[in-house]
Amino acid sequence: MQPNVITKEIILKDGRKITIETGKLAKLADGSVVVRMGNTMLLATVVCSKEAKEGVDFLPLSVDYQEKFASAGRIPGGFLKREGRLSDYEILISRLVDRAIRPVFPDDFHADVQVSITLISADTDAMPDALAALAASSALAVSDIPFNGPISEVRVAKIDGKLVINPRAEDVKRATLDMIVAATMKDILMVEGEMNEVGEEEMLEAIALAHEAIKDQCKVQIELMEAVGKTEKRTYSHEKHDPELKAALYKELYDKVYAVAATGNANKNQRGEAFKAIINEYIEALPEGHEVDLDLVKKYYHDIEKDAARNLVLQEGKRLDGRSTRQIRPIWSEVDYLPSAHGSAIFTRGETQSLTTVTLGSKLDEQMIDSAMTQGYNKFILHYNFPGFSTGEVKPNRGPGRREVGHGNLAMRALKKVLPPEAENPYTIRVVSDILESNGSSSMATVCAGTLALMDAGVKIKAPVTGIAMGMISDAKTGKYAVLSDILGDEDHLGDMDFKVTGTETGITACQMDIKVDGLSYDVLKEALYQAKEGRLHILNEIKKTLSEPRPEFKPTAPRFEVIRIERDMIGAVIGPGGKIVQEIQRETGATVIIEEVAEGGVVTVFGLNKDSVEKAKGRIKAIVAIPEVGEVYEGKVKSIMPFGAFVEIMPGKDGLLHISEIKWERLESMDGVLEVGEEVKVKLIEIDKKTNKLRLSRKVLLPKPEKKEEPKTEAKN
Repeated sequence: MQPNVITKEIILKDGRKITIETGKLAKLADGSVVVRMGNTMLLATVVCSKEAKEGVDFLPLSVDYQEKFASAGRIPGGFLKREGRLSDYEILISRLVDRAIRPVFPDDFHADVQVSITLISADTDAMPDALAALAASSALAVSDIPFNGPISEVRVAKIDGKLVINPRAEDVKRATLDMIVAATMKDILMVEGEMNEVGEEEMLEAIALAHEAIKDQCKVQIELMEAVGKTEKRTYSHEKHDPELKAALYKELYDKVYAVAATGNANKNQRGEAFKAIINEYIEALPEGHEVDLDLVKKYYHDIEKDAARNLVLQEGKRLDGRSTRQIRPIWSEVDYLPSAHGSAIFTRGETQSLTTVTLGSKLDEQMIDSAMTQGYNKFILHYNFPGFSTGEVKPNRGPGRREVGHGNLAMRALKKVLPPEAENPYTIRVVSDILESNGSSSMATVCAGTLALMDAGVKIKAPVTGIAMGMISDAKTGKYAVLSDILGDEDHLGDMDFKVTGTETGITACQMDIKVDGLSYDVLKEALYQAKEGRLHILNEIKKTLSEPRPEFKPTAPRFEVIRIERDMIGAVIGPGGKIVQEIQRETGATVIIEEVAEGGVVTVFGLNKDSVEKAKGRIKAIVAIPEVGEVYEGKVKSIMPFGAFVEIMPGKDGLLHISEIKWERLESMDGVLEVGEEVKVKLIEIDKKTNKLRLSRKVLLPKPEKKEEPKTEAKN
């Protein structure tokens, strides 16, 4: 039987087309679509359990984005030759989709939902990351899974001074602003991107343009949903309710909880213990044999804590730790804490602390990137680690999770924009942030500590970068809201927004925003952006007290480097037959020598653990590539002896003929006993043959010329 295929089209402003097709592939899933733009094709499927698991009071949503190597006509590397665990890039795209769709599910829907998005055909003219959330939302639209969408997502980039929706990958390389924006028809849901120190108004303009394109894509999804006949979603009942118990708890406990929240205790653990004491006291006072559902008691008590903390902000403008809405927690920082590291810094803000290191390596330390659509090398690496002890928890170390990958990527994008050009800094740079304490904004602490550590290492960054996490608390009934600067972990949990902004004194370098309610209006977004600017400039002034600019020199522990540019035809001479010459230089000097062929010729980079080894290697290389000059005197070494003279090496790999007639002023009948192989001899270059480039040497011109003997006079005959 032929499939009943339904297709809808989205036409972008520049005439390019996106199609959404359903009814052909993966029909046993609850919903499946194929989204296509150019030759890029994404298969998105969604499946959902019929009922929620016992005791689950959250949405168990999993999102996986994967790129098939066959989509780009490639075979995976490695021994197995098959797709393995998700790469960091695939994890980041999975997170983008998760963060865009999670807030749009009903709050009381707790069944397991799995979204799978697969790149089945690749095209560099249509980047798949900008289509992934559209595909996921479309799959949900053609299913009966409860979802308050549709939503969509686009990339917006500023290229050559113009804002472009879903640009080509090649054009994005020139972008001064590059963001992924997700939204519903009404409100913004998620923003993530990087910028070249742009202003707040420029960023808002880009978000507004992206939202217009998203509205068009949402309209087409509604048309698709109607065409498939999935406007009615399945019914569900995943939560138990006891209105009388809830009312009783609020009446008895709310004022006590509000009083603890209002104490303004900045200590996270002490505040938590005070909240726990209230509920423990209530439970202990219950009569024996009671029929009160303790799971519901804990659920309602969590709601009481949340409402009390939120109302404290909305009614009194006061936060859990006693700060005002715009106040930043106390900051202290230190550099050069680790004596053996190439650069190190501690940054502490409130109860959040990062110990960050910088390590400088050579080209051999570059990170190799091998994915379906991207191959190459990365010279700037940032790793973010979040151990359990940072929050006082027992947690096994199983390597980085999705959260660590996402936080590290945000910090990397923030700092990448201020690194010096590659020509001025050939180092491979690895930044590692170990979070030692965490109570909110640990990714922003990584940015601040990373800036200090880079400057401590002597990396000539353009300007220091700092970051801040903004939050929001709102009341839909009254319309009241409050934007919070430098949010706590508790405020992230109970708030409606997590908006991270990084930048220099000049402008924004990266951002990441997640909305946990229906959406965010532009007025609130604008207010949050400008309040974030005020906060990050305050933090910038604080870290400048520790270190305001990069150190003039690298640390003694840091490797040294020199860059030598050579002619293309000299590359082989430096390498030598089978790599013999370059290996000999590395072995004898202890330096690492890397040779690259570029358009202008050859680039030789010399890395060494100390200046002496670099200088020795540099001297050897310069001697190899030096051009002999007629008239110059050289200390040469006899390489071979022939009947007609000797060949003398005056530079590495450059021999000249010292003819028998040029050795001494006296006439020599043969070379026997005149010179020995390996003997050092001073010679002068007297000629370079223009046709053959052969060198003619002379020793005798450096020796005193003997005077001619006068012949005896004879008397004239009479």
